[in-house]
Amino acid sequence: MRTVRRHGGRVRAAMGRRLRQVHASGEAGMATAEYAVGTVAAASLAGVLLAILKSDWVRELISDLIRSALGLG
Repeated sequence: MRTVRRHGGRVRAAMGRRLRQVHASGEAGMATAEYAVGTVAAASLAGVLLAILKSDWVRELISDLIRSALGLG
């Protein structure tokens, strides 16, 4: 238990130093912007996949695949 307390003070001090560096360097908030870009990219990809999957060609391909798997065609 003493070891944890002794190292805990060093960890807290290191975290404090890192937080001060982040705020001083202007990095604060970058993670939020990166999440926003990732969310927009994921939504765009979902839209493209939805458009592809709604096409008649893909529907027919999936129907044929299911029919052949079930032995109906």
